[in-house]
Order: sequence, then C-alpha cells, then structure tokens
Amino acid sequence: MYERRNEVARLFRRLKGFRRIFSCFDKVILMFIGFINFALVVETLR
Repeated sequence: MYERRNEVARLFRRLKGFRRIFSCFDKVILMFIGFINFALVVETLR
C-alpha cells in the first residue's frame, strides 16, 4: 500500500512541472481535462 501511495505522490510531483495544470486558467473543463491527459501521456513516454 505504501509503495502505491509513493508512486502517486511522485506522479503529482512530476505533474507540478506543468504549471498550467495547477494554475487552472482554462475556463473550459474539456480543455483542462485534455491538458491533464496530455501531461500524463508525456510522463508515460519518459
């Protein structure tokens, strides 16, 4: 359980590099979700 929690915490730390996610300037929720998906794909490809 701790190992899985650690993976999730590290994922959020890496996603903080994409400041646009946490500043949430997108008014349209679809664009916001799309950018989160994009960031996750980029992290997966690394």
